[in-house]
Amino acid sequence: MPTLAAITAEDKKLIKAAYARLMRSIKSELDQEDQENIKKAYNLAVSAHGDQRRKSGEPYVTHPLEVARICVTEIGLGPTAVIGAILHDVVEDTDVTMEEIFEMFGPKIARIVDGLTKLDGLYNVESPQAENFKKVISTLVEDVRVVLIKMADRLHNLRTIGVMPVHKKLRIASETSFIYAPLAHRLGLYNLKTEFEDICLKITEPDIYKKILENLDSSKKEREKYVNAFIRPLKKGLDAEKIPFRILGRPKAVSSIWGKIKKKKVPIEQIYDLFAIRVILDVPLEKEKKSCWEVYSVVTDVYKPIPERLKDWVTTPKSNGYESLHTTVVGPKGKFVEVQIRTERMHDIAERGFAAHWKYKDVQDGKPNLYDSWLDNVRELLDANGEANSLEFISDFKTNLFSKEVFVYTPNGDMRVLPHGATALDFAFFIHTDVGYHATSIKVNNKLVPMGYKLKNGDRLEVITNKNQKPKEDWLKMVVTGKARSKIRSSMKEERRKQGELGREGLIRKFKNMKVDFDDGVEVLIKHFKLNSKADLFFGFAMETLSFAELKKFNVENHKLVLKEEEKPEVIIADEDTIPVQKINRSALTKILVNGEPAEQYNYSYAMCCNPLPGDKIFAYLAAASGLKIHRTNCSNATHLIANYGYRTMKAEWVAAANSSFVAELTITGVDDGPGVIERITTTISSTLGINIRSFSISGKEGYFEGKVSLVVSNKDQLNKIIMSLKKLDNISSVVRSDGRKS
Repeated sequence: MPTLAAITAEDKKLIKAAYARLMRSIKSELDQEDQENIKKAYNLAVSAHGDQRRKSGEPYVTHPLEVARICVTEIGLGPTAVIGAILHDVVEDTDVTMEEIFEMFGPKIARIVDGLTKLDGLYNVESPQAENFKKVISTLVEDVRVVLIKMADRLHNLRTIGVMPVHKKLRIASETSFIYAPLAHRLGLYNLKTEFEDICLKITEPDIYKKILENLDSSKKEREKYVNAFIRPLKKGLDAEKIPFRILGRPKAVSSIWGKIKKKKVPIEQIYDLFAIRVILDVPLEKEKKSCWEVYSVVTDVYKPIPERLKDWVTTPKSNGYESLHTTVVGPKGKFVEVQIRTERMHDIAERGFAAHWKYKDVQDGKPNLYDSWLDNVRELLDANGEANSLEFISDFKTNLFSKEVFVYTPNGDMRVLPHGATALDFAFFIHTDVGYHATSIKVNNKLVPMGYKLKNGDRLEVITNKNQKPKEDWLKMVVTGKARSKIRSSMKEERRKQGELGREGLIRKFKNMKVDFDDGVEVLIKHFKLNSKADLFFGFAMETLSFAELKKFNVENHKLVLKEEEKPEVIIADEDTIPVQKINRSALTKILVNGEPAEQYNYSYAMCCNPLPGDKIFAYLAAASGLKIHRTNCSNATHLIANYGYRTMKAEWVAAANSSFVAELTITGVDDGPGVIERITTTISSTLGINIRSFSISGKEGYFEGKVSLVVSNKDQLNKIIMSLKKLDNISSVVRSDGRKS
């Protein structure tokens, strides 16, 4: 392996600078063992990564050193995490083995490095990404530092993503949006979550990101002037209270502003709360709650509050430990301003989440440890899923990353926090698995409700059970939490397994008479019936949805089942390199390149979920049954597809769109001023712009109308022209594409 002495002088300078920056960032006292281990990890990483380089051309080892620095300065982790971060890629990307790590650094560091090392050989699984996600998540219950280092790793990769090709940027952004951003939120890492979402928006919606950023930059001076005017009378009132404080005025994140634009369906110019005021108090723990409410009183004496927008997370913290008092007030010039009130301790936890929470966990006056409760849920989820499908596990786990909550109560008055949208049956499983299994009916506020009843804040629930009750398949439609779903599925699988034993015994007898090797015969039949598992095969025979008569279609050769020649179907093996060619009229197709090759050679079609047009940024997805689908990169399904099935996605780009037509759908809303609105819309589209209307429907309610129009267009530019023309019409308030995104 190369040593530091063998690396070029320029690289050596960069590496030493990165190491010095890391060591300067460590403010806590290091004992002799920590100092030696950090130095030893550094030397091993330099030696192992040698002359490896990042896409940017920098020595690769600068990456783990920067990841370690992020762990210290932005998450608040200590020396053990620093060592794990420095070594996080050595086993995966170099010749260093886990045995060597164990021998040099002991079991704790070895366990962290192992958790950060991707699984190898994932070629015969449905989703390699999901398998690796599951491995990382499973370390949560053993050592949460693995996940926190992974967060720092992902953050540095995103910060330096500019040199990556577009299709790889899209894959990384999709994975981040799908799992890392929600996980950062759940762990209270708000700064990381915000940066994740901002960079992902910059990748998936570059034009929108640029427009919002330009708007923020152009209004910066005006915004700062307004913030200073807002703060001035507040300071006077707070000084009189003699509570030590500091006030910050901060702009909201670009991704947060984009979320408001989509939700409210208005342009950025009509979003007034582009910033928030934060009042941070320096008071002892025992005075925190009282002081926060005193400051709230001062704020609402100076400015008129909007009562329905008061959020009290001081009395009842969020389930991820977040504590703060939020209120929205009417500031100067009638603008709405959000004011956040918190203490220095609360601010530290809000900024650095999990790691900071644990720093204060011994001074909480016996308050329940919110993270312990959540980790118990994760542990249960892992136990319930066991060897189950990783995609199912990730889906279940994501429900544990909820950002909105509902607070409900047991008959004894104990509060429980569940995700917004959770049902009465979710509550039953949340209390205990056995309570969920045997639930026969549920009372909410002393009234019987359906099991699928959606919980509301303040509900008091009582679950009535019967030991003979068992979960039913339709229960899966009544729950949203991962714990409830996994437990119900687990119960259903066990029932299927018991019933499948009859099918298995019947198959054993058949194969014995035919002198067929059992294991080999089972595998052949699973493929023949296109099933997913042995359990499905045995259950099918037990329930007689599969027939033993099918065995007549096979010959037996050397104790193996072989499909008779005349029964063999034509098999087409499709993967990223070999996709069946469809006979098509090439001249009628718009030209698209897929992985740099003409798309005409593929059996491809345009995804109905997003209706891509020439000019849209696109990618190709190889569907298991329906060939290649062309999606927009900002399609509502893109994040899920790329995050879980990245190996099936391919780079795609438009080349030309001459003489081609596409269907695009618009939703138009506005003031209903009578029959004339239909004439104005259709005249603008058909007569003025010469566009063919494929279908048009409109409905009115309480003075407003909503119309849906399907058009035949050539490209995105033409569609944008139509949208701009419609927006100029009198009494039209919004025009959006069919997937609900602003154009």
